[in-house]
Amino acid sequence: MDRSQKIAALVRLGEYLQSDDPALQTAKRRAGHANGWFTPAFTDLAIQNICRYFLQAGALEAWLAKYPETQAPKTLGIVAAGNIPLVAFHDWLCGFLSGHRLRIKLSSKDNILLPHLLQKLEEWYPELAGHTETAEVLKGCDAYIATGSNNSSRYFEYYFGRYPHIIRRNRTSVAVLTGEETPGELSLLADDVMLYFGLGCRNVTKVFVPKGYNFEPLIRALERYNDLADLHKYKNNYDYNLALLLLNNTPYMSTGALLLNEQESVFSAVSVLHYGFYDDVTVLQAELAANDHLQCIVGKGLTPFGTAQYPKLDDYADGVDTMDFLAGL
Repeated sequence: MDRSQKIAALVRLGEYLQSDDPALQTAKRRAGHANGWFTPAFTDLAIQNICRYFLQAGALEAWLAKYPETQAPKTLGIVAAGNIPLVAFHDWLCGFLSGHRLRIKLSSKDNILLPHLLQKLEEWYPELAGHTETAEVLKGCDAYIATGSNNSSRYFEYYFGRYPHIIRRNRTSVAVLTGEETPGELSLLADDVMLYFGLGCRNVTKVFVPKGYNFEPLIRALERYNDLADLHKYKNNYDYNLALLLLNNTPYMSTGALLLNEQESVFSAVSVLHYGFYDDVTVLQAELAANDHLQCIVGKGLTPFGTAQYPKLDDYADGVDTMDFLAGL
C-alpha cells in the first residue's frame, strides 16, 4: 500500500471506531474486564481522541508531507505501555505509515483493543496480513521503540542499546498557576489532572502556585471528578494514601476523591496531587524547562489548560520525533 492508500485505510478505521459495531463494543467490554482502569468513559475518550486527532485525512497528509517515504523497509520492534487505553496506537501509526514491518510486544494491561483494530484492517485489506505481528519476545528487529519505567529502561538499554532505538522512561506533567485563573480555566485543569485517573504521562501530577495562593477555587474545580472514587481500584488508592498522610501527621487537603499534599517531587501517586510554592515565575519556568522528567507544562502561555490529554499527531512522547527516527533507519 502506498501512503494515500494507507491514509484511506486509516480514515475507514476511524469511521469504524465511531460506529456501534457489535464486535467493537465487545472488544471494549473485554478490555474493561481485563483492566479495571479502562472504564467505558475513558476508553471512549481515548478512542474519540484517536479519531479526532490521528485519523483525519487532512491532518495525516499535512503531517506526512514533512517526512520522506521509506525506501528500504526495516523490522521495527515496539514495546508498548499499557497505562491508558490504546496508548501504543501512535507508535503503531508511525510505524505503519513509515513503511516498516512491525513487531509489537503488547502490555498485559492493554492487549485487546489494538489487536482487534489490526484484525479489522487485515479483514478489509488482506495485503496487510503479517505487516504487524504481536510477540512476547522481540528478537531479530532492526530498530526498537520501548516505553516503560526508569527501572525497565535499564533492561531496554541492555537489550536494545546496540540497535537504533528510542527508549522512554518515566515522565509526568505539571501546571504553573498564577492565582488569576478563571473558574473555567481551573475546570479545564481538572481534566488535565483527573482524566484516565491520572495514570498518563501527560497528566498533571503537581501544581506550582505563588505564596499565599487560595486553594479553594482549585479544590472546587477538582470536585467535579469526585465520582472517580466510586471505582474501587481508585478508592483503594485514595484510602491508602490518606492513611499514610494521617499516620505521618502530614498536612493535606482533600476534595473527597483527591488528596493535595505539599511535596518536592513532581511525581505523585494515583489519587494524590502534589503542590509547591514559587517566588519568581520566570525562574520557575526556566527550571521546569530544564527538567527532563516533564512531558507537558500547563499554564498561561504554556500548554493550554485542558489540552494535555489531547495530543496531536506531532506531539511526540518525550519530545523525540518518532517519524524522523523511522525515516532515518
